[in-house]
Amino acid sequence: MSERALTCREILDLLANKWSALVIGALEDGPHRFGELQRRLQGVSPKVFTQTLRRLEDHGFVDRTVYPEVPLHVEYALTEPGCGVSEPLGALRSWVESNLDRLRLV
Repeated sequence: MSERALTCREILDLLANKWSALVIGALEDGPHRFGELQRRLQGVSPKVFTQTLRRLEDHGFVDRTVYPEVPLHVEYALTEPGCGVSEPLGALRSWVESNLDRLRLV
């Protein structure tokens, strides 16, 4: 990632992405291995899932740890900013779940 300052819009675009929000939510209870995390997010393609994890890592919301074992063991965890943003995203998820019956699909 370049050293230029990010704009508020760029960060909001990243966090408003459904897969980003779901990855952050899935990591709220602690680190997960790649495959375990992907299984929790049913419906995401492998390509989009990998891109989402890379973007979250590049922007400092997720930390990737590689354990040099056979087979290779990779874990993802929320960073401090990731933990910080998980609270408002969790509140938004809770609101949506509580109001699903009142919302209309257009």
